[in-house]
Amino acid sequence: MTSPATDNRRPIVPVRYLDGRRLSRALRAGMLNVIADQERLNRINVFPVPDGDTGTNLALMMRTMIGALKRKSSGHIGKTLITAADAALDGARGNSGAILAQFFQGLCDSAAEYPVLNTRQFSTAVASGAQYAAQALQEPVEGTILTVLRDYSHAVANWCEKQSGPDYIALLHHGLQQAKRSLANTPKQLAVLRKAGVVDAGGQGFVDLLQGIHDFVASGSLRQHPDLPEIEDYEPGPGAGEVEDLEYRYCTECMVNGTQIDRRKLREQISELGNSMVIAGTHSKVKIHIHVNYPQDVFERAGKFGRVSASKADDMHKQQLSFHARGKVAVIADSAADIPDDQFEKLNIHMVPVQLHFGNRTYLDKVSITSEEFLALLESHPEHPQTSQPAPGDFRRQFQFLCSHYAEVISISVTGAGSGTYQAALAAARRLPGKSITCIDSRNISIGEGLVAMYAAECAQAGLDGDRLVRAIEDIIPKTHAYALLGDIEYTVRGGRISRRIKQVAGLLRISPIITAARDGKVTLAGFLPGRTGLDRKFHRFACRKMKPGKIYRVVVGHVGCPERANRLLESLLRSRPDLHSIHLCEVGSGIACHGGPGTLVLGVQEYDLQPGDSGADRQSPADEPNGL
Repeated sequence: MTSPATDNRRPIVPVRYLDGRRLSRALRAGMLNVIADQERLNRINVFPVPDGDTGTNLALMMRTMIGALKRKSSGHIGKTLITAADAALDGARGNSGAILAQFFQGLCDSAAEYPVLNTRQFSTAVASGAQYAAQALQEPVEGTILTVLRDYSHAVANWCEKQSGPDYIALLHHGLQQAKRSLANTPKQLAVLRKAGVVDAGGQGFVDLLQGIHDFVASGSLRQHPDLPEIEDYEPGPGAGEVEDLEYRYCTECMVNGTQIDRRKLREQISELGNSMVIAGTHSKVKIHIHVNYPQDVFERAGKFGRVSASKADDMHKQQLSFHARGKVAVIADSAADIPDDQFEKLNIHMVPVQLHFGNRTYLDKVSITSEEFLALLESHPEHPQTSQPAPGDFRRQFQFLCSHYAEVISISVTGAGSGTYQAALAAARRLPGKSITCIDSRNISIGEGLVAMYAAECAQAGLDGDRLVRAIEDIIPKTHAYALLGDIEYTVRGGRISRRIKQVAGLLRISPIITAARDGKVTLAGFLPGRTGLDRKFHRFACRKMKPGKIYRVVVGHVGCPERANRLLESLLRSRPDLHSIHLCEVGSGIACHGGPGTLVLGVQEYDLQPGDSGADRQSPADEPNGL
């Protein structure tokens, strides 16, 4: 291949230095090239876990960096590198993202003082970046992005030793060719890549970055702003995306901010919890990436070194399943939806966790804290928990991943009349134009939202999509209800949902309130049960009155720390309504528990006598046999 520096089609003036603005534009061109290759990177992602999210993670990181570089423009190249490195750390996601963030940190630390950078200084900075990246891992593996980084840094250094004059175009060309050779060799170094017939996804992302930078610098004008390029289509080998048993389920990440963070000690504290650990950052800000089964252990240990933020834990088992559902519809709900565990797995429903705050401690609902652990804290912690809806960025990250594996995404949210979760999902979807994402307000709470999500997933598995699927979900929402018999109204008072005066009135009248979501989604009283004894029997009669004779219902009975009572309610419902389509038991999460406390019973009912959507001939049935216990 002819070097662009000697291409005889038109003379190109050598580029002898880079300043901050030139570098910013060149980096943005490279980052846009990575974003354009997002779907291919997802499809070839088989190491360290075939969870298909490398492209999504790198694309999100690149967008964070592009935004920072646009906001902070400087002619000083050192200042530009500081901006890039800081944004890389903030936006880093996944194994490859954390490694690449540390590479940028090495570049920054080596060249932060330079106003401009010549080729030899660039070579030294690249070598520093490759060294930083290697040191970020506890157990470096050959045949990954680390190998490509190292080979690229060697190629750049060798070129500088042999050339007499500075020329960035020739230097970048030489380094890019070696990076491509190194990438092509990764299957020979890593058996899992060879079996799948793919190259390393992280290494490919780095080569995409280099390609975009090279093409932009070699174009002859460093004053233009880069446009998003087109990337050729690519199909991985037949082994890509095979589901494997995972030793660790959650890809866990967080940021630690502090002063003089001892990264060696932090590494020692975290490393024993799992594998695929990457520690990137500086002495004041560190990004942690590790695969574990108990994410909260990571957050708690990290909290000993500074303030923990940007916590996340992606379910890699769910991500693996996405490979085998490619082209279908993905259903995702927030964690306020209470769904029986077997149905959550069977229907492959995805989840965005709500954040829970006990004082200065933060948890990811149903990910880093179980329902049992939440209940124990609810009873013992001096402060009442606060919940916060998932940020639009949390939805956006999940949407981007799912859109790379599914043709369509349906997002089901807890009632918009009582939470901003639906609006957060909608805001995230609007920032992804061109993607088929539909956000639906379930106008339900707890098990009600869960039943809507279950029905949506069944319809999707039955083959409904597009407008038919949306209509089917909208049709089922008014036929779906959840009723919660509060265990202790004191928790409702603590949460600010009702006044202490109302509690006093309820106590004097000896009545127990039942809450529900009305047709418009507003959380309201569904009624009261009189007295203090026989409440379970009375709640059973209340439940039977909510189910019309001659109709078929799916029922879920939920509870907060009272499984025996829930089982008795379930059995009595089976005796009263033997014609139920199905009945399930589940432990409900924080959405109801923090307002009803221990002893709360929740009943979810969904009219199920119609095929998905309505009784029209074009509708398809989920073809599910009734499920009991």
